[in-house]
Amino acid sequence: MARNKKHDSALGAGPLLLAVTLCAIFAGLGLGYVWYKDQIDLLGQQIKKDELRLGELQRQNKMRRDQLATLCSPQALDARVKKLNLGLGPPALSQVIRLVDAPDFAPAPQPPEQRPAGAALAARKN
Repeated sequence: MARNKKHDSALGAGPLLLAVTLCAIFAGLGLGYVWYKDQIDLLGQQIKKDELRLGELQRQNKMRRDQLATLCSPQALDARVKKLNLGLGPPALSQVIRLVDAPDFAPAPQPPEQRPAGAALAARKN
């Protein structure tokens, strides 16, 4: 019996479903690839920005460290005292209180008592 040409199609449901599935997989892979590349680009920009900020902070830290060393120098401190007219100077001798450390009075070790030789041996054995 001859088959009806209406019901005979070149594309069946299986190959059509396979083609749609493969297209969806390749589209998903392509979108994932583009997304990952975008994330890599964003992370690269963040790293660059953070490196620039780190360099700026290190430069400021060095500048402040040098400034602190300058301000703490004895010459700078003396100049500042004279400029502000604070009247600072060494104390008068009448203002100085001297404390004398008393020596520790620990009891001196006592010499061993003179005992007969036999008593010393008996003491050692115990």
